[in-house]
Amino acid sequence: MPTETKTTCPYCGVGCGVIARVDDEGVVSVKGDPDHPANFGRLCSKGSALAETIDLDGRLHHPEIAGERAGWDEALDLMAQRFSDAIAEHGPDSVAFYVSGQLLTEDYYVANKLMKGFVGSANIDTNSRLCMSSSVAGHRRAFGSDTVPGCYEDIELADLVILTGSNLAWCHPVLYQRLAAAKAARPGMKVVVIDPRRTMTADIADMHLAIRPDGDVALFNGLLAHLAKSTAIDENYLAAHTMGFAAAFATASSMTFTELMDRTGLGANEIRQFFALFERTEKVVTCYSQGVNQSSSGTDKVNAILNCHLATGRIGRHGMGPFSLTGQPNAMGGREVGGLANMLAAHMAIESADDRDRVQRFWGSPTIADRPGLKAVDLFEAVADGRIKALWIMATNPVVSMPDADAVEAAIRACPFVVVSDVMKTTDTARHAHVLLPSLGWGEKDGTVTNSERRISRQRSFLPAPSEARADWWQLAEVARRMGFLGFEYTTPTEIFAEHAALSAFENDGSRDFDIGAYAGIGPAGYEAMMPFQWPAPAQEGRKTTRFFANGHFYHPDRKARFIAVTPAETERTSVDYPFTLNTGRIRDQWHTMTRTGKSARLSAHIAEPFAELHPRDARELGVGSAGLVELESPHGMAVVRALVTERQARGNVFVPMHWNDQFAAKARIDALVPPLIDRVSGQPASKNVAIAVRPFSASLYGFAVSIARPASPLADYWALAKAEGGWRIELAFASVVADWTAWCRDAFALPADVEPLGYADRQTGDLRLAFFEGDRLLAAVFLARQPVAVARNWAVSQLTAEHGNLRKRFTLVAGRPGAGKPDPGATVCSCFSVGVNQIITAVRGGCQTVEAVGKELDAGTNCGSCRAEIREIVEGCLTVAAE
Repeated sequence: MPTETKTTCPYCGVGCGVIARVDDEGVVSVKGDPDHPANFGRLCSKGSALAETIDLDGRLHHPEIAGERAGWDEALDLMAQRFSDAIAEHGPDSVAFYVSGQLLTEDYYVANKLMKGFVGSANIDTNSRLCMSSSVAGHRRAFGSDTVPGCYEDIELADLVILTGSNLAWCHPVLYQRLAAAKAARPGMKVVVIDPRRTMTADIADMHLAIRPDGDVALFNGLLAHLAKSTAIDENYLAAHTMGFAAAFATASSMTFTELMDRTGLGANEIRQFFALFERTEKVVTCYSQGVNQSSSGTDKVNAILNCHLATGRIGRHGMGPFSLTGQPNAMGGREVGGLANMLAAHMAIESADDRDRVQRFWGSPTIADRPGLKAVDLFEAVADGRIKALWIMATNPVVSMPDADAVEAAIRACPFVVVSDVMKTTDTARHAHVLLPSLGWGEKDGTVTNSERRISRQRSFLPAPSEARADWWQLAEVARRMGFLGFEYTTPTEIFAEHAALSAFENDGSRDFDIGAYAGIGPAGYEAMMPFQWPAPAQEGRKTTRFFANGHFYHPDRKARFIAVTPAETERTSVDYPFTLNTGRIRDQWHTMTRTGKSARLSAHIAEPFAELHPRDARELGVGSAGLVELESPHGMAVVRALVTERQARGNVFVPMHWNDQFAAKARIDALVPPLIDRVSGQPASKNVAIAVRPFSASLYGFAVSIARPASPLADYWALAKAEGGWRIELAFASVVADWTAWCRDAFALPADVEPLGYADRQTGDLRLAFFEGDRLLAAVFLARQPVAVARNWAVSQLTAEHGNLRKRFTLVAGRPGAGKPDPGATVCSCFSVGVNQIITAVRGGCQTVEAVGKELDAGTNCGSCRAEIREIVEGCLTVAAE
């Protein structure tokens, strides 16, 4: 009998509900859960493709020691011994855990308990440091707690939604669709997008402010100074519930309007229009994400935003408030259990003696960390200089995602003892592990996650654990027991969640925001049946709420919020040698370092290789043609990626996605270029404002290839792999010409020695085409030219699953384009329905003159909607050409 399981998506912090169906043959399909209050049935392209990412190809099935298969007992005993030895010889601060917002709350809880309460060190940090820690620090400075005041409904109820440092359409697509639907229902709603780039999110914006990198503090300081002179200021709220307004206003008003324009790069009229819009609109929600957080002034940016909402009292009420958009599925859950190096569990403060005593008594632990541990950048510097002797990395890939990534890789390589828990056998980080532990993946693990609106949901297992893979919490508990610690006798995640809930309520009289005491006594049946719920959920019914701070009750000792006087920092980092500003971030269809999304051919079809967005004038001055290759360099590293020339990018700025790694490209770990520059308060790295040099990549020959087998090591100066239906697609570039291309193909694609190629060579143009067949099946084909290869790529990919018994059909393949009457769909625009640009153009020419009409004809844009802005550009471009 088919089964259906309600679970939660493992991607961004929206926390969408998913229904996973397993049929009688074991085939999995997914759909959005219409009852889940985060998404009401919607899923983005990544969520829709989850069933395509759960195969066991590349999975780590067994523990390994020094690259050899080992038993669990052997691996765990070795870990316990090496960690215990390091502590005995060098002290508790000689060991560290680096964990992840991909962990479930139960995993996070056990890791934090083991390190802070039993090892006695706070050297546990998380990749959430890279995306959310400035928001945490800003909340704690202003509110006295890390509290997100509002909920998703406020975005729909607002009359003005400000999106700053957030490409919502690509990074939180389901929230974007909720906003777009609300705006369509209430056309009077206004949306302002603040971003140096004109991203796809700007498609629904009434105003796009193309701010200079790191100009946010100046902009919101200017707004505060403007508001203070208007009737929008809520003086009663200020007097009753806040402190520090005078100092914050004095600092904000010390900047002249000319200085404001200079720091933001914005014109006088657009600044005034934005200020007036905020002033006259009571129901304002300001959503912010990595463009705010990932900055050397990230915490100040957050507080500059919070200052404006506190000054107007527009916080915690329906349709108004600041809203931090979480990057990962369980970054919030990690914050709840103290997963950051400067926090304790249950939102308690490591600097508070009372809180430390309370947590230690609850855990019955022999010790408790009494000072903050090393934050991510400092932690890996300690690994590099030898202070950290034993390191456990869980569910993350810091060799790709950390700033100064080459130095991080060197540090991990040199560390005396490194443990990596992961689902994949081969990652950029796993290759340096002394011990590799196989973890459960999505669909196999069981626990809870918390989304951006403080909503806790269940991730439920619907697949069996492959081979010897085990839950991360189990691995931690087993090591703790082997180290001689009591209190880790867990047999199910239910027990861990119940303990976590009990700690949140322990001696909590309402003085702490995080309280889920209503679940402290939960048992297996209740845990299995648990519905998504928003915290706080205290045992006392009268204290339940969905929003914070409308009543002015904050969590500083005097219960008042704090205005923070923030000063715009000097953010110009370019120089003669490094004249461009690099901005890193996400794209629509990939996730983190691609260990999951890289398995989906559908998700790889939209953008199949790493790229750099360049303004057309910058590209011309550099001598970079469209689809050419560029070298990007900073004092810390170098990358080679494809040039994407677009008016969406501001002059002097370059955008490059952070997903690609050594498993999928020759040299595209873009965080190797990012310096270890951090925010002084939060410790969060500055990944959005990096000085780099850009130059053309010199290639004598370019190539495109398709292969049924993944090339073991593409023999080219530039290469990028992407999963395709039936095999792989590969982009190539060569600094010098290969003498024997047939031999190169045999090596690159592991072809049988007796298979001869079909092809042709044009000495005058330099074009070369080779295709290798076995029976009716295409094994591999390569297309080479002196310029970026003009071949119908998606059509060529489709030939991997086609029959080729006909010689004429084989020659058509070698020609690189479909024959008459067999149209090429073109580059993929809609990943959900695999609709290409040529199909959309054909539909427009056939009379579909709106995005909605294209959707009705092709389904494109009707699922997650992330591609609607691109479809609109195509439609408008076609109509403009027709009008001319």
